[in-house]
Amino acid sequence: MKKQIAAIYHCTDRILPVIFLLLGASLLPGCKKYLEQVPDNRTQLDSPEKVAQLLTSAYPDRDYYTFTETMSDNSQDRKMAASQYVGDVRINEHPFRYTDFDTDIRGSVGAYWQSCYQAIAAANQALEACDKHSGNKAYLPYKGEALMARAYAHFMLVSLFAKSYDAATAAGDPGIPYVKEPEKTLYKNYERKSVAYVYEMIDKDISEALPLLNDNAYKVPAFHFTRVAAHAFAARFYLFQKQYDKVITHVSQAFPGTTISAALRPLNTVYKAYTSDQFQNYYTSSSQKTNLLLATNLSVWSRGQTDYQYGFNQALAQQLLYSNNVTGGYWTYGDLTYYWGPAPDRRSAKKLIEKFIYTSADVGNPYVFAPLLTAEEALFNRAEANIQSGKYDAALTDLNAFISTRINNYDAGTNALTTAKVTSYYKTADTRQALINALLDIKRVEFIQEGMRWFDILRHRLTVTHTNADGSPIILTTDDRRKVIQIPQSAQAAGIAANPR
Repeated sequence: MKKQIAAIYHCTDRILPVIFLLLGASLLPGCKKYLEQVPDNRTQLDSPEKVAQLLTSAYPDRDYYTFTETMSDNSQDRKMAASQYVGDVRINEHPFRYTDFDTDIRGSVGAYWQSCYQAIAAANQALEACDKHSGNKAYLPYKGEALMARAYAHFMLVSLFAKSYDAATAAGDPGIPYVKEPEKTLYKNYERKSVAYVYEMIDKDISEALPLLNDNAYKVPAFHFTRVAAHAFAARFYLFQKQYDKVITHVSQAFPGTTISAALRPLNTVYKAYTSDQFQNYYTSSSQKTNLLLATNLSVWSRGQTDYQYGFNQALAQQLLYSNNVTGGYWTYGDLTYYWGPAPDRRSAKKLIEKFIYTSADVGNPYVFAPLLTAEEALFNRAEANIQSGKYDAALTDLNAFISTRINNYDAGTNALTTAKVTSYYKTADTRQALINALLDIKRVEFIQEGMRWFDILRHRLTVTHTNADGSPIILTTDDRRKVIQIPQSAQAAGIAANPR
């Protein structure tokens, strides 16, 4: 089973497709492994340039937001028939109902699992080539990138397909296979070691990678693990592990002093004046400082976010965007979402624009440029780490810097957060919990339709309630087993144990 992976560089308003690598589907029984028939360029990784080219496929090329956004509390039944333009609607319906559904079509959990392991395979192939030329320093930046890319893909897998990290149970919680070497055999048994082991391997890869990275190695840095992107990812990783000092350190290394403020999207000023098309183009542009790491994903999410039956609706928009919030102001987001089509309950955020690549006169593939790491997320991660560490003033500094770019007609005297303001709003004397509540509410709004809310639901063990069209609830409880996505059946058939149900 072979698939072409198109590495597409986003140069502001241009797309430059470079189809350079054939990868086989890992872990699929009955299919030929990708190393059974080795493409010529895999046997000729004899220059840093060729390794660099290979590494453009070391990032997942399928999206997670189609299913993570649908599973989150940012989705409800919009009481409409899905559009014919989104394909198989089960990839929207099954996540909404928390029922296991196995397929590898784009937007599905199976497709994302497969794309992560394909990315890992490319990273491992690059690492092997770098090790063969260990005396040549020109390979070092690419070794660093390969290590970071391998760590990122494994982290996303363990976050979605295993229990969230808990120091008390991680040594006994089943993780996901951590693949560290290129496959040399046609069929290989993969082992689910513990979550603790997976985290240990990710930590090791990050630590080894960081000193090797060199931003000058890339023509379009936003599509690679630059030093800033690597520190931002490290901060996310350590936040999941609750190593708060390391979160603060890595974000501060990515953005020394107050420089993170200059990297935030100027939503309530510059972006607010954009047309819908301009907004979408700039939101995912490599020219924007906030986009620390972008990926090209084969995805229909740009149309699906409006055309699926289950998604963001008017009731959620009213609750999150227009009603009173902890700042006391009006979110600019309300001006940047809109109704779509004849169904009055649809709402859409103008974020990910679809780029359609024709493969023939009337056939092609839809792509989106997905922000995998942003300055906004890095700021939130540092703020949360500071809150958890009792450093409330530092957290408020970051949160207020962010709010100043998101509230219409922002006025610090009226809209800035204080400990008194958040404890009063959330009706609690617990300052730490009030600040966490404020942070999570603000993050939820910021990342609407980007799938990020799901990870906060996992980390903070939040309950989610979806409502059917008839008013009946679908409740995902605090420790519901369905929060851990089921291992794809193809991987189970290859010997990987299923998650309990």
